[in-house]
Amino acid sequence: MTPRRLAVSLAAALACLATGAATANATSLPVEYNGVTGYAHTSPTASPPGANNWSCRPSRAHPRPVVLVHGTFLDMANDWQALAPLLANSGYCVFALNYGPSNGSGALGIDATGPIAVSAEELSAFVGKVLAATGASRVDIVGHSQGGMMPRYYLRFLGGAAKVGTLVGLAPSNHGTTVNGLFTLGSLIPGADSFAGLCQACEEQASSSPFLAKLNAGSETVGKVRYTVIESANDEVVTPYTSAFLSGKHVTNVLLQSQCPLDQGEHLSMPYDHIADADVLTALDPKHPVSPACTLVLPVVGG
Repeated sequence: MTPRRLAVSLAAALACLATGAATANATSLPVEYNGVTGYAHTSPTASPPGANNWSCRPSRAHPRPVVLVHGTFLDMANDWQALAPLLANSGYCVFALNYGPSNGSGALGIDATGPIAVSAEELSAFVGKVLAATGASRVDIVGHSQGGMMPRYYLRFLGGAAKVGTLVGLAPSNHGTTVNGLFTLGSLIPGADSFAGLCQACEEQASSSPFLAKLNAGSETVGKVRYTVIESANDEVVTPYTSAFLSGKHVTNVLLQSQCPLDQGEHLSMPYDHIADADVLTALDPKHPVSPACTLVLPVVGG
């Protein structure tokens, strides 16, 4: 075999290997769009379907792994029964973590109650682990509620802007919420009400908190990170709902009811809303936008 033909053969073999690796990342996991059953998956340790495969290698089409960050009083198992498998099915390497337990709450699957700055440090360490395992240079982050706001602390104060391409927030508490909103969240999640008085993260998500004043002082965005906020006008936890939205460079704010008046989802339904989840796919890969079907979405609470 001539050197030229050998080179062509090696190139072809490498192309086949690359194709095989990309195909191996795609799965056909069931996607659970029902938030009532989705939130029943509470577990202190279980990963959601499709997440935390540490042998996953990003494909050329989706070179950045996606890190999923759950909300206050929740955990990775019950917040991501829809998006984790949806992203894995779409060919992404998907990772999720539990963070921020306090006062023994983590043993009950009730996380994200501790100091938000400490939670951001946990996220920083987890992103470092994901980058080391996958060989990627950056990740994308998708977060729900506190999980959409807390990464902004990581981006701004812990050097995360150099390691993140896109941050997508589902009903994020970017500018905080009223006291009524926090009490509402605690009342909606079984067992969470007993930790409401021991939840520093709750206090720091109040709209007038010093933590949020520090986070939002000056520019609300950092560097070249792209930000997408997806919110529902029916949000009963982040109140008013407009406090979720960001301003600044590289920001896209999406109101679900402007896309589809039939979407009656609220705060807890956001990760299980097929329209919001389609918007997540578009935010992560804007060159290939997904057009969600405008069909009825009911709230998880009282739906």
